[in-house]
Amino acid sequence: MQIRTATASDIPAVHALVYELAVYEREPEAVKTTPEEYLRDFLAGRFECIVAEENGSVVGMMLFFEAYSTWKGRMLYLDDFVVNEAWRGKGIGQLLFNRFVEEGNQRNCRLVKWQVLDWNEPAVRFYEKNDCIIEKGWWNVRAVLRNDE
Repeated sequence: MQIRTATASDIPAVHALVYELAVYEREPEAVKTTPEEYLRDFLAGRFECIVAEENGSVVGMMLFFEAYSTWKGRMLYLDDFVVNEAWRGKGIGQLLFNRFVEEGNQRNCRLVKWQVLDWNEPAVRFYEKNDCIIEKGWWNVRAVLRNDE
């Protein structure tokens, strides 16, 4: 198992894993992005990925970008974290998570942040096991833009 920084050739597999996660989260129709958009935005530096590769195949990934907290300063925002279902329970998620936290430390970030669905008990347990703080008092807010059709 190799945990490494993603390259452009990994982007189709990253997009496929994001779609797999959307299916798991019961919202596959919400995925509007295409692999081509992912590649364009990856090459433009809009996001980065860490991937888990086994025998030449990407079996897990974390997609993130740098952000800024007005209270804390530099941070990494983790947008998606998924391991292919057939590869879950083998420690790959822990390896990816450790690398992500290491990345935040190397960049002198004060925190890394993400969301988790309240019903996703395996993920909640994973984060609790890793001493993460689950902020239950905050609500998600978004504005739907006209080009989100």
